Amino acid sequence: MTTITTKDGTEIFYKDWGPKSAQPIVFHHGWPLSGDDWDTQMLYFLNKGYRVIAHDRRGHGRSAQVSDGHDMDHYAADAAAVVEHLDLRNAVHIGHSTGGGEATHYVAKYGEPQGRVAKLVLIGAVPPLMLKTAANPGGLPIDVFDGLRKALAGNRTQFYVDFAGGPFYGFNRPGVKPVQSVIQNRWRQAMMGGAKAQYDGIKAFSETDFTADLKDITVPTLVMHGDDDQIVPVADSAPLSAKLLRKGTLKIYKTFPHGMCTTHAETVNPDLLAFIAG
Repeated sequence: MTTITTKDGTEIFYKDWGPKSAQPIVFHHGWPLSGDDWDTQMLYFLNKGYRVIAHDRRGHGRSAQVSDGHDMDHYAADAAAVVEHLDLRNAVHIGHSTGGGEATHYVAKYGEPQGRVAKLVLIGAVPPLMLKTAANPGGLPIDVFDGLRKALAGNRTQFYVDFAGGPFYGFNRPGVKPVQSVIQNRWRQAMMGGAKAQYDGIKAFSETDFTADLKDITVPTLVMHGDDDQIVPVADSAPLSAKLLRKGTLKIYKTFPHGMCTTHAETVNPDLLAFIAG
């Protein structure tokens, strides 16, 4: 397997496909998944002539199931370690959900200061802040995230079946037929990861405030979100992020669910290409 070892000794798995001379696209996956969640997009852009890279977040997928460091600072540092190891430049970073938070923090803290980033894409992403606070009254109450922690700790495997078979892909909506292979693939990815990393990750994606990062980012950024996202509600995420970004473009998709990159790849992929190539 292709891996790198970070400064704190954590082994991070990554895949790197395509010509080394091509423009790189780096994919940041959502919780509690792996780089495999980007397979459809990676093959699409590989066939368009791009170099595509995806890593498994620490504690997820094929990366080491370490006890500590399950926070956005470590996530961004790990992504930076992969980028620097491969010496990627003029890269486009695409993040979904928690991966959108990771990509935002990476670009603001490492990517732009190092001059390595061309563009950023946030899809169904957690920024600016998911948790309801006095300063973020439209966020979700802590009870929602406590419920996720309780379900994960109580019966992780059933929780991941229910999560994939219900709100994540919108399979709980009237007239929407669940796709068992999609449910099974998400369950497979989730169960590859470590329970502690995934448990701790809930705090990371729900309580991290990305406002300062978004304000610091100067590269063109596309913010994509489904208006039927039941995991990261659109009203308190995408429009707010787009306003904070200096060069943000907001694109809302009617009836699309949180897992829109899987359920609506035939729409998402060409829109990504148009932004990247434009």
